[in-house]
Order: sequence, then structure tokens, then C-alpha cells
Amino acid sequence: MSVADKDSRASSGARWDLGRIVAELRAARGKSPERTRDGAVIEMPSREALQEILDGLFAALFPTHFGLADFTEEGIDYFVGHKLDATLRALLHQVERELQFSSPESAADRARRAFEITHRFAARLPQVRALLETDILAAYQGDPAARSIEEVRFCYPGITGITHHRLAHELYILDLPLLARIIAELAHSATGIDIHPGAEIDGSFFIDHGTGVVIGETAKVGQRVRLYQAVTLGAKRFPVGENGALIKGNARHPIVEDDVVIYAGATILGRVTIGRGSTIGGNVWITRDVPPNSNVTQALARGEAFDEGGGI
Repeated sequence: MSVADKDSRASSGARWDLGRIVAELRAARGKSPERTRDGAVIEMPSREALQEILDGLFAALFPTHFGLADFTEEGIDYFVGHKLDATLRALLHQVERELQFSSPESAADRARRAFEITHRFAARLPQVRALLETDILAAYQGDPAARSIEEVRFCYPGITGITHHRLAHELYILDLPLLARIIAELAHSATGIDIHPGAEIDGSFFIDHGTGVVIGETAKVGQRVRLYQAVTLGAKRFPVGENGALIKGNARHPIVEDDVVIYAGATILGRVTIGRGSTIGGNVWITRDVPPNSNVTQALARGEAFDEGGGI
């Protein structure tokens, strides 16, 4: 660095009072110390890298939509294999980064475990693809505005959101909650759909429109369920322990059984069960079980008379 550059840097520092600001930022960090190992700060997983990994996984799962434009049949398999290899190598590095936070094991053991986890994730991709096909078909069959399967797969935010979720959920059950949550938040930012990666969602799931949908960590959703925009499957209350801290990990979100439709703006809170075949009307607020085959409207919800098969 030249003398002129050093003088310019010193002048800029004085202009902004950077010495004081940097010192105060160091003091602030000291109140919430960064994690270190062997004197080095542990690197967080990268959102940018995970976005590239997601792009690679989307391309491998749907190569004719998110891959290259001109494929032969043999070329598709070559592309998928090449893309998966590069993407899984990148994912392996991010898995290693997360394990640094949660594991006291040696670097060699950590690297070995990261490979095992990434291998197990890769082995699940065909099952994830099969589940996504049921979701895409449900969206096509459930939306009269859908002109083609290709339109649904390529354009629908609900499909984008559930694709992210199914990938994030696999990482979540492999005990990688940080990577899973970052992927969920990337979907949230892109679509307005907020699905916690811990939520268990069966096949043929369709979110129409999507914006404002929230599905909590311990929610369970059955087969052939359809949600509209601004539906919340949330927690009713947050119990605290003797030390005043929130009790975490308890089942606190709804169970939605098979063949349920929940219309826009409905809010369902707590560990309640929405019985199979039920229809929940728009803007309804529910905090208790709903029997199978019910038709719940705002008037019925206010009366809380949920007889089986009942409705207004």
C-alpha cells in the first residue's frame, strides 16, 4: 500500500470516527460471543451457497424445466448426474459448516459424518421427486385456471414453496435444523409462504395463491389437503418452564387429516385435529377439534357446535 493510500485511509477513518465505532462494535460482540474452535471463528452456512444448491437440486429434479433447453433422452441423465455431483459436493461443504456448531467431534469424524448425512439426503431425492409429482398433479386438478402441468410446475408459488419444504424437511430429519431453516426462509422470501421445515406434510398437497400461509413446526398435514392464501396452522400458547423460559419441542400445532380444504384467512391454533373430509371457511378462527366431514363457517365457529358431518 502506497503512502498516499495509507494517508487516504487514515483520513477516511478519522472522518467517520471509525476507530471508536469499531471498538464499540467489538464490545457489543463480546456480549454475544462468536463461536470459535482452535482460535478461529466458525463459519456460518452461506445463504448464497444454499440458493445455488437449491437451483442445482431444482435442475436435477426437473431438468427439462430448470435445467437446459435442448435435451436428448440420454443427455438428460448425463445432465442430472453431472448437476447432482456438483450440487452434492457444495451441499457437503455446507453440512460440514453446520456440524461445526453442533458437534464437538474431531475434524476427521465431522467430515465423515457430513458425507454420511449428504449421502442419505441424496438417496431420498427420488422419493422427494415422487411426492412432488403428487403435489403438482393436485395443483393442476384443483385449479380451474391451470392450463397445463408445465405451467403449474414452473409458475405456481405453492409448488415452489412445497418443493423447498420437502427438501428442507429431509435436512431437518437428518438433524440439520439450521440448513433446513435457511432453505425455508429462502422460500418464504420468494413466495410469502412460511412452512417450518419440521412440519410433516403428506402427498397431493396444494397451496393455492399462497401469500401469507404459515405452517408451524409440529403441524401434521394429511393427504389431498388444499390451503388457500393467508391460512395459519399455528400455536395457541407458549408454555414456560420453572425458569421462565419457553418450553420447546412440544406438539403445539394442528393436525389436519386427509381431504380437508381450508379457505383464505382461516386461523387454526393449538394441537387440535381437523377431521378428514372437512371444509373450513374463510376467515374462521378455530381452537378446538373439528369432527370429520364438517363444514365450518364463521357463524358455526362462533357457535362452536361442531357436530360430525354438520355445517351451515
